[in-house]
Amino acid sequence: MRKEELKKQILSIYFASKQRYGSPRITAELNRLGIKISRITVSKYMKELGIRSKLSKKFKITTNSKHNYLVVENVLNRDFKSAKAGQKWVSDITYIKTNEGFMYLTILLDLYDRKIIGWSLSDEMSTEKTSLAAWKMALMNRKIENNLIFHSDRGIQYANNKFANTLKSSPVIRSMSGKGNC
Repeated sequence: MRKEELKKQILSIYFASKQRYGSPRITAELNRLGIKISRITVSKYMKELGIRSKLSKKFKITTNSKHNYLVVENVLNRDFKSAKAGQKWVSDITYIKTNEGFMYLTILLDLYDRKIIGWSLSDEMSTEKTSLAAWKMALMNRKIENNLIFHSDRGIQYANNKFANTLKSSPVIRSMSGKGNC
């Protein structure tokens, strides 16, 4: 088989696999089709074509909801509109992979203007460095209205006693997403 025909076959397999196959899998597929070719040759042709497999991002769990702390009902109930600042705040934690390891970004957003009013970036998942740090910043940046709805997931950083007691000192109605419902 000519080089150009092989390249067409490689491209066909590559796009049929949604760009996820690299040279080992494309080589195996070509061999299965009766085309004898080495992985090194397939790799060389892929470089010439300017294609490489898309690696899927590994999922990292940031929510530990298997705990014995208080879980509250979903008061927000997906009502993401707010008529006034300081009425509905939502928060979440996500991770960012860096060369030095994972960093955890906690944000606290006011649903009125979709402005991030508190945030924290930490290399650990402790309550002090995540949810509490973001909460303290939010309090400095925005005034709370009476009966503020604070919504989060059921993670331990939001459900534990330290965070719950901090919220008790403010006029806050707590709300948490249902299990498996972000």
